[in-house]
Amino acid sequence: MDFSLLIVQVLNGLQLGLLLFLVASGLTLVFGILDFVNLAHASLYMVGAMICASLTIALNSFVLAVLIALPLTALVGWGIERFIARRLYGRDHLDHVLATFGLILVLGTIAHLIWGPKGISVPLPNVLRGQVALSETVVLPTYRLVIIGTGLAAAAFLFWLVNYTRLGMLIRAGASNRAMVAALGINIERLFSFVFALGAVLAGLAGMLIAPITEASLGMGNSIIITSFVVIIVGGIGSMKGAFVAAMLIGLIDTLGRAFLDDFFKLFMSVNAAENSAPALSAMLIYLIMAVVLAVKPKGLFPPKVR
Repeated sequence: MDFSLLIVQVLNGLQLGLLLFLVASGLTLVFGILDFVNLAHASLYMVGAMICASLTIALNSFVLAVLIALPLTALVGWGIERFIARRLYGRDHLDHVLATFGLILVLGTIAHLIWGPKGISVPLPNVLRGQVALSETVVLPTYRLVIIGTGLAAAAFLFWLVNYTRLGMLIRAGASNRAMVAALGINIERLFSFVFALGAVLAGLAGMLIAPITEASLGMGNSIIITSFVVIIVGGIGSMKGAFVAAMLIGLIDTLGRAFLDDFFKLFMSVNAAENSAPALSAMLIYLIMAVVLAVKPKGLFPPKVR
């Protein structure tokens, strides 16, 4: 095995895992604390990317565009919670699914009217366009390391926020017993608005980070939302630790499976059969992992404590 290629693919898997974590962490906050199934979370991923792309072109600065786009994405998330989600908290999950599916169509149409049907390329500053040599044989794009560093910093911030702040204590209490939190005099509506806006920021940040690689486009979040739901189910709904571990696991399995599964199959089957079967099985791997985890631990790897 080419170990330099293995290292590159592991870093690719780490990058994918951290992007998944950013999306899934917001999703698990909203689902685990608000008990709200938000299919439109993927649209916030797209909205953040589109806002950042427009600001990058207007300001000629990707970094400044990200700093401005983050609060704007939070404002969009706050508006969705205040005027749509809040009216649905006491309703059945099917109502959540129907309403947020409709919201996907509405946000997609609004984005189409504002930005048009074509994707928007996001130019990077020259300092992020280079490459970094980790060794004589391992060379990575600088921006890929920036994505990994930003994802790790966001994970560290969330760990600190949830575990070592009063706000985090309220978030954990809301996940365990939100009726008791409300009974203790905590403004539960304000807490829910913050959690929803924070989830929007995390999803939007993931969209902003990936936009320079794939471009910002309509429907760009449709594929990642499915994988994000797999992440929170595997990790445990409402668990930030579970979301992080599951995102890393799924990111690495997906990337390494696509890179090396055909070589493994060639050890005991024909080249043609290996090349035909490996892509299909690679696409199924994360769902097989989910099935195995649910069979062994139905509540996920790290379910939150609930009374």
